[in-house]
Amino acid sequence: MVEMERFHILDSLATLVVAVQVDAQVLWANAALEDMLAISRRSLIGSSLFDLVTDGPTLLSALEGVNDHQMEALRFDGMLRRHAQEPMHVHVLVTRLDQADQLLVEFLPLEQQTRQEREERQAEQAQTNKELVRNLAHEIKNPLGGIRGAAQLLEMEIDSSELKEYTRVIIHEADRLQSLVDRLLAPHRRPHVVGDVNIHEVCERVRSLVLAEFPRGLRVVRDYDTSLPEFRGDREQLIQTVLNIAHNACQALGDSIARGEAVITFRTRIARQATLGKQRYPLALELHVIDNGPGVPDSIKDRIFYPLVSGRDGGSGLGLTLAQTFVQQHHGTIEVESEPGCTDFKILIPLP
Repeated sequence: MVEMERFHILDSLATLVVAVQVDAQVLWANAALEDMLAISRRSLIGSSLFDLVTDGPTLLSALEGVNDHQMEALRFDGMLRRHAQEPMHVHVLVTRLDQADQLLVEFLPLEQQTRQEREERQAEQAQTNKELVRNLAHEIKNPLGGIRGAAQLLEMEIDSSELKEYTRVIIHEADRLQSLVDRLLAPHRRPHVVGDVNIHEVCERVRSLVLAEFPRGLRVVRDYDTSLPEFRGDREQLIQTVLNIAHNACQALGDSIARGEAVITFRTRIARQATLGKQRYPLALELHVIDNGPGVPDSIKDRIFYPLVSGRDGGSGLGLTLAQTFVQQHHGTIEVESEPGCTDFKILIPLP
């Protein structure tokens, strides 16, 4: 029993993991592998890993090579057999355990590996963007105050109303830039206020705000899973996140609103066994904000969450950047799939 208990920690891993002897007999399989194969752990223990992996000779060579200390770890790409489903392409990693003739085999679905790498790149890019924007905003803020102050002093010294018109333009534009700087710095100034959050209350608040701004020509559809539990989060940040996405959708739906054909859908679901970053969560909130607009322009699809990138004239390009920042502060992810007639922003946030 003690021997088996030491493997329970494997259930916390997001990857598909199995502990085996050097002859490929299964000692333990984690919950993620159970779910993926639709086979119980009890059935897997004692079976042969060769029954699950299509490339038996490569697997045997990897097991023996690592066990004989020829390599610390071995990797190869293979196929994982699944009950009543097509085999899955996986990246296989074999490492030693702390006991002789016992090895750990991890299966990382290539699609999942690609997604994890994409999420890591997004997180790194978001952090880089955050530092860049914060530093840039501070660099702009100080000289901007000097420009505005000098314009005010100059306005006091001149009598010509025509010349004063120029100083007013300087002051007005300085104020506009100051407002932009304040918005750039806002996420870094405001503390993360955590409390109990009902995601449907968040959606309803956003729905009322959007319909107040666009009372005609827009329909907001609610497709809620009412079994979703409350979770700990910053309610105001989440409202701002969903509002930014919905407001962007409304801007893109301008022509459809004029024709009375615009639709935005708020859809909530429970995602099970969700992998966010490199961590696996039993449950996660899945929130979709979907619109039937023209779609995200191809020219900015890969940069849509970058600061100051906007798909419309006059847009600040900050709304989605802030949305991504707020979602990441909730240990979640945000991504978008878009084509003409359907743009779907999906937010995943871990649930307790």
